[in-house]
Amino acid sequence: MRGVLAAIVIAGSVAVPGWAHATPSQGISGVTWVDIEIPPNLLPFVPAGVHAVAREITIDPGGTTGWHYHDGPVLGIVRAGTLTHPGADCVPVVYDTGDVIDEPAGADHVHVGRNVGTVPVVLDVVYLTPIGAPLSEDAPAPACATT
Repeated sequence: MRGVLAAIVIAGSVAVPGWAHATPSQGISGVTWVDIEIPPNLLPFVPAGVHAVAREITIDPGGTTGWHYHDGPVLGIVRAGTLTHPGADCVPVVYDTGDVIDEPAGADHVHVGRNVGTVPVVLDVVYLTPIGAPLSEDAPAPACATT
C-alpha cells in the first residue's frame, strides 16, 4: 500500500501519425488493489472526476509491456528488479528498486517497459484516468525502435 499512497496519475490523448503496428505485451501480470471512480466535483482538485486504480504489476525476465501510452499520468515505484523504459525517442531510462516512475499522459508520451534482467520486475503503480478511459492504450512502436 505504500506504493499506492506514493503514486498519482492524470490524462490526455493525441493521435501520433507515421508509426508502425502496435506491439504486444509479453510476460506481464497484474493484481488490482484499488479500483474506484471519484465522481465530478466530489473533491475540489478533481473537477472532472477520475478513475483511480492501484495495481501491482510484475514483468517476468524477458517480458515487455508493449508500446503504449496512458490517458492519464501514472506514478509508480519499482519494488523489485530493474525496469528499462524507453520513450518515444527510444532512449532507455533505467529504473532500479526504490526508484519512482512518473509517466505523463497522452499519445505523445508513448513508451515501453522491459525487463532485460534475470529477476522479475515488480511495480506498485497508481493510474488516474478519465472516467471510462482504459488504463493504457496500445501504440505502434516509434520509427526509432528496433523491437
